[in-house]
Amino acid sequence: MPEFDRGVAPSRGKLVAAFAAVYVLWGSTYLAIRFGVETIPPFLMAGTRHLTAGLLLFLWTRLRKEPRPDGRHWLTATFIGGLMLLGGNGLVTWAERRVPSGLAALIVASVPLWMALLDGIHKRVRPRLPVAAGLFAGLVGLVVLVAPGHFAGNGRVDLLGAGALLLAALCWTAGSLYSRHARLPRAVLTATAMEMIGGGVLLWTVGLVFGEGSRLDLAAVSSRSLLSLGYLVVFGSLLGFSAYVWLLRATTPARVSTYAYVNPIVAVLLGWLFAGEVVTPRIAVAAVAIVGSVALIIRYGGSRSKEEDRKEIAA
Repeated sequence: MPEFDRGVAPSRGKLVAAFAAVYVLWGSTYLAIRFGVETIPPFLMAGTRHLTAGLLLFLWTRLRKEPRPDGRHWLTATFIGGLMLLGGNGLVTWAERRVPSGLAALIVASVPLWMALLDGIHKRVRPRLPVAAGLFAGLVGLVVLVAPGHFAGNGRVDLLGAGALLLAALCWTAGSLYSRHARLPRAVLTATAMEMIGGGVLLWTVGLVFGEGSRLDLAAVSSRSLLSLGYLVVFGSLLGFSAYVWLLRATTPARVSTYAYVNPIVAVLLGWLFAGEVVTPRIAVAAVAIVGSVALIIRYGGSRSKEEDRKEIAA
């Protein structure tokens, strides 16, 4: 897992490794989530995933004698974990009981659309024409996915699941943007561990409140679900989420958002290969519209200084 010092520009090798983790590993987690929720209740599974990874990572930082966080750090990290892991990943996990994994990844790819909207509202500026075109194309792609009609053998996409995924993307975006300027420990791994611990506790709390504890039958948990949970802990949280949080500090949100190009492609391909998810013309048209919208928004939505560009190129 890469480390980051705010005063030192990250190396190109670390950037490439972190982007590779976010691009490929996160694309594969959608299928792992689908297999996991087959026999494990969604919020308890997501909570176990992040809480386990967070505790392991926090123990690692304590062994390395990183500075001890204070109470305000914990409150901030828990708030961010609530947005990104409870509202974001938790809703995705819940929705994948109703929506195919490839489709889930396509809807979550709307994160850059939300980033463009929230950034414009925060700065009180109108989006440039290419960004507006990207927002429109993304909206069209989402409408194509959820409109009535035949999809993957069903009459239509489950609207409740699709709505949960859109809300998940919004929560993830808000948490990502807030975390860039929040009061957190300087050590990125410490902050990441705290966010996962806080988010994991919140996920477990929600799962228990909604009765998932009584629905969890340990004897009925399949080996495929257990292996998927282990994969999510190691590759989705310890490596993938840590790399994502590190990138939020190491580079710009626009560049970090480029993972939305690759994740849907990886998820759709894996869902087709290993879960029998049908790739219909509707998915293909929606994928082109959504990924194309992401490309426009990321290409024209950022406003960076020349000094920032020079620093990133030099890295």
